[in-house]
Amino acid sequence: MKKIIFFLMIIISVKNANAQYYFYDNNYYDNPVIFELGASVGAMNCLTDIGGNKGIGKNLVKDINLGNTYLAESIYLSATYQYMFALRLEATFGQVSADDKVLAKVAPSTLGRYERNLNFKSKITDFMLGLEIHPLYIFNNNKEDKDPPICSPYVLAGVGFFSFNPQTTLAGKTVDLQPLSTEGQGFAEYPNRKPYKLTQVNFPLGVGIKYDLSSTLNVKAEFVYRKLTTDYLDDLSTEYIDPTLYANYFTGAKLTNALLLNDRQYELTPSHITNVGDGRGNAKNNDGYFTLNLKIGYTFGREKIRR
Repeated sequence: MKKIIFFLMIIISVKNANAQYYFYDNNYYDNPVIFELGASVGAMNCLTDIGGNKGIGKNLVKDINLGNTYLAESIYLSATYQYMFALRLEATFGQVSADDKVLAKVAPSTLGRYERNLNFKSKITDFMLGLEIHPLYIFNNNKEDKDPPICSPYVLAGVGFFSFNPQTTLAGKTVDLQPLSTEGQGFAEYPNRKPYKLTQVNFPLGVGIKYDLSSTLNVKAEFVYRKLTTDYLDDLSTEYIDPTLYANYFTGAKLTNALLLNDRQYELTPSHITNVGDGRGNAKNNDGYFTLNLKIGYTFGREKIRR
């Protein structure tokens, strides 16, 4: 974080490069680098192994449960070079969740996903360093007889760092799932299943459109998908383990919670028997989450024309 802030300070110190659009309007002219401080409000949702729609489970928008959409908020600081490129540091706060119970009406088509009966929720704190690329300004940069467009579509890519903590409810109480090793993470009997960390890297990819309201204010509409390096956002990835192993590692309430939460099919079908190695999740695809938001930014760094 210190390195990122230092880098932004270096950018702020740049004052003397040539700018294609020297005059912003009749009252202001631009420095080569201008800055923006802003905030956003919008929606956050996720794509994981839990929930979804009818059938075997699909990728991307085909498996979204819109009912699990939550409020997301963010603050950001960006530095823009000649309108073409903007380096942005942003903090986003939201929540994600999913529940196999949403599949009740299409249960016969879900090949056991409804009967699996798992659910999770998690708060999300996300920090992103991203680069906006504004192609209209790039294409327009060498056309001196044309004014820069005030409405600019852009693409966004970068790297992020996020924290999460999958939880569920048992007997009316909230329980953290990661410490329970629901798929044998950290057990000697499953050496390839390492405990997953609750702070990890992600890779944001997005698109947006920016519109200048004035020389100091702008609005953006933006969609950003975070590609994760973990399949455990929902504490679910692979196969059921032998539940008798929990007594070798846990005691007391932790042992009880692990036995009750690693496999919840008994809640719907008390007579159900789960075999060791039965599929619990799909490890082929990592999880992800995304935001759709509206941003408002305050621009500074322009200089008022003296008359």
